[in-house]
Amino acid sequence: MRRLVHMLLLSFAMSLVLLGCTPIAAPAQKAPQAGGATSTDKITLNVFAAASLTNAFGEIGENFSAAHASTEVVFNFAGSNQLATQIAEGAPADLFASANGTQMKVAIESGRIISNTQQTFVRNRLVVITPSDNPAGLTGLPDLATPGLKLVFAASEVPVGQYSLDFLDKAEADGSLGAGYKAAVMANVVSYEENVRVVLAKVSLGEADAGIVYTSDVAANATGAVAQIEIPDKLNTVASYPIAPLNDSPNLALAQQFMDYVLSPTGQQVLTQYGFISINN
Repeated sequence: MRRLVHMLLLSFAMSLVLLGCTPIAAPAQKAPQAGGATSTDKITLNVFAAASLTNAFGEIGENFSAAHASTEVVFNFAGSNQLATQIAEGAPADLFASANGTQMKVAIESGRIISNTQQTFVRNRLVVITPSDNPAGLTGLPDLATPGLKLVFAASEVPVGQYSLDFLDKAEADGSLGAGYKAAVMANVVSYEENVRVVLAKVSLGEADAGIVYTSDVAANATGAVAQIEIPDKLNTVASYPIAPLNDSPNLALAQQFMDYVLSPTGQQVLTQYGFISINN
């Protein structure tokens, strides 16, 4: 029996030779680069930033990537409250730039940002906007209380939404815009939006007679689709924007470099070009 098996195996091997078969080689393995990455690999820096920073940070991101060829900056722009919630829920991020300290505090309380690592990097202020053709004929702040007007605000959870309510509280306490001003204006609000960019878009498209945004949003709107009505200092809010790296970032040193760039004279110059108030002013 053993001999029979041996003969069968020998016969099978000879038939493979006759058929010209050869063993199948394993695919060649590419030698790894130093550090385990290929020369085309890039580090992705995930930056969570308030929606009002979209244009300014877009340019800052391009500048930073140009100076750091191995880095790709990816932005997540949204309302600061949405971003803080995402961070608290564990979303991968390297850096958080908020439009107020309240949402930065939420991120700190999540344990992913160390308290006192945040720094104010820019400031902003409020302005009332109308469509450029101003169909409602608004000329000043008292007109916001005109019955039947269509106003859009950001939701109160969004920094600019709360700042808008603060403006109305100040106006009510001041009395210069008339008794019952806040209630009359609030009666005209037809929607509360998830971030300031939606407010800007709705007014630009003529879907509302007016809204409240940041001065930087008007500066970034190069199409001239909106006109503005100033809010005086005594009724306005100067918003401070804090920025901080996340302590569990896999690119902590790079995140700090991005933050340093934002705080640098070059970064501040970009921000002021988009209507923000530099921390150096």
